[in-house]
Amino acid sequence: MNYETQLLGDSAIIMDGDDRRRSRKKLIIGAGVVVALIAVAAAISMRGGDPAATPAPGAVAPVVTVTSPGQSTVARTVRATGSLAARVDMPVGVVGEGGMVSRVLVQPGDWVKAGQTLATIERSVQSEQVRSLAAQVEVARADAKLAQAQLDRAKALVGRGFISAADIDQRTATRDQAEARVRVAQAQLAEQRARTGRLDIRAPAAGLVLTRSVEPGQIVQAGSGVLFRMAKGGEMEMQAQVAEGDLATLRAGNSAVITPIGTDARIAGRVWQVSPVVDPQTRQGIARIAIPYDQAIRPGGFASATITSGSGNAPLLPESAVQSDPKGSFVYIINGKDQVERRNVTVGQVSDDGVAITSGITGAEKIVTSAGAFLTPGQKVKPEMAKGR
Repeated sequence: MNYETQLLGDSAIIMDGDDRRRSRKKLIIGAGVVVALIAVAAAISMRGGDPAATPAPGAVAPVVTVTSPGQSTVARTVRATGSLAARVDMPVGVVGEGGMVSRVLVQPGDWVKAGQTLATIERSVQSEQVRSLAAQVEVARADAKLAQAQLDRAKALVGRGFISAADIDQRTATRDQAEARVRVAQAQLAEQRARTGRLDIRAPAAGLVLTRSVEPGQIVQAGSGVLFRMAKGGEMEMQAQVAEGDLATLRAGNSAVITPIGTDARIAGRVWQVSPVVDPQTRQGIARIAIPYDQAIRPGGFASATITSGSGNAPLLPESAVQSDPKGSFVYIINGKDQVERRNVTVGQVSDDGVAITSGITGAEKIVTSAGAFLTPGQKVKPEMAKGR
């Protein structure tokens, strides 16, 4: 029993010595790691605190795709919003003496021709007056026919001495008076027919009926106001609210694309009038854009417009090349030492072809097209020109 105890005691002493050696080794390794971290932190602080700017020894410079866009012809556009309306809004009301509406023949949304009847007014009294005047015309014609016959007979007898020249003059005057009464009766009949015809409410021109505010049985007269509203020819317009600075760049004839709110429609139009005044409160003016009829257009609705105000030359970059941060928009260019440089830019028109840059670059630089978010200024890279450049 004593021998076994002695062996166990010696083993315990040996194991205790191994633990000391292991602990010493761990302390040495830990101290080395701390020293390395301190060295790295010191190097980072000396280079501005950017760990990515400190390349590892023997590291290979990353390959980045670059492009030299040069100058492209880019359309200058103005974006605006505004309301839709009929280009020529025609109010239609009563032009005659009025009366009770007997029929309404059209509805909003109907297309009508010039002179087409929109509504009729009861005309029983006027119809009887027309018949009376028509009968008076027939009486006057009969009198004129009789006077002409008497004159003809008198002329046949004047050579025999039965009728004097004075009688011929008298009968000629009677015939002339009878013919004049015919013309008077005809004029009175035409006037009454015109008055009766004005009881029909007619379209002043071909176009689209927008609104209706009359019903059968309603009493209307000249002061009753607007009964129908029409868009002449169905032509519409957008009254675009344009900022004062942009208004100066617009001219009649500029093309535009209209998108009514709530739809995906893109309707081509053209500026036909630019307001000569600016609202002193909003500092905006009106650009009136003529557009053809489309089912997506509803007068009184709201729409947005993109107006092309001209064109110019500017570098055109893919959207992936342009980045932004709180300081603004910028791109990365590669200098003659193959190092990354930040270049602040001003972004212009954005289209399917790319982003137009109005200032900051000339287009001759080597500009990083993608992966810019992983680069830092001063970093060494290996530029590779994009295909097609």
